[in-house]
Amino acid sequence: MLLDFEKPIAELEAKLEDMKHLAGDSDDKVRDAIQALEKKIKDLKTETFENLTGWQRVQISRHPDRPYTLDYIYEITTDFIELHGDRTVADDKAMVGGFGTIEGQTFMIIGQQKGRNTKQRQLRNFGMANPEGYRKALRLMKLAEKFNKPIITLIDTPGAFPGLEAEERGQGEAIARNLKEMFMLKVPVICIVIGEGASGGALGIAIGDRVLMLENTWYSVISPESCSSILWRSWDFKEQAAEVLKLTGKDMLSLKLIDGIVKEPLGGAHNDLKWMAQEVKKTILTNYKELSAIPVDDLIQQRIDKFCAMGVVKE
Repeated sequence: MLLDFEKPIAELEAKLEDMKHLAGDSDDKVRDAIQALEKKIKDLKTETFENLTGWQRVQISRHPDRPYTLDYIYEITTDFIELHGDRTVADDKAMVGGFGTIEGQTFMIIGQQKGRNTKQRQLRNFGMANPEGYRKALRLMKLAEKFNKPIITLIDTPGAFPGLEAEERGQGEAIARNLKEMFMLKVPVICIVIGEGASGGALGIAIGDRVLMLENTWYSVISPESCSSILWRSWDFKEQAAEVLKLTGKDMLSLKLIDGIVKEPLGGAHNDLKWMAQEVKKTILTNYKELSAIPVDDLIQQRIDKFCAMGVVKE
């Protein structure tokens, strides 16, 4: 799938393939022309992806080939065991989690999971968790705390499920309880936005000692489309809304709302899953090493102070 801003690059790449096919063992002039075009494509790619708008990053975060939570889990762990159910209502397939080992260290890994095709999307509810999904996540966090295992959350959701039945079962309460309980967890918590990070649906598993974002992701109280429909009564202003919301990693880092940005391969994480997974793995291990050296009481207090400082302005 090609995004609009990728089409000029694709056209040059198609031209390059044609030149290579026709060139064969041609003279030096043709080979020089091919090399010149390859350089032009590389420069155009670099310039394009280093200067993406907020809306363009939103588009990349939703790319159908982008790695999801289970893709990362299976790449970075050696023996992942998925755990199911909230022990109250059901097993929410939009929220996955379980124990997995990374370089000899066991982690509890939790995250939203989307689907690749229509059947999977229906099963996973498009990555929009119900209350039982957040209650399952909290149950797993408490289990990790009981066995003194660090927690990783991978965030990728367009929001918590907004259906009537979700509200009837206490969607707001489930998310609010997660926020409260995550502040007090006695183990290190590392949160990484790997795709979409929308509203309370994302925040419900994003209270951590380290909150990080992949380069082409977004994190905001509302999606650009919904913001546009509220302010302008139309989705036509979604690009303008994306800029005003300051939802990219660079914006969030400058506002001190996250702790770092994880670099993606040129063109986005979907272009090289294995490379991206290794970067995520290194980020997790580096941050865990730092956090594991902090006494538990200090860890909790630093986590509380970190979030309490957000949005505070001193004159």
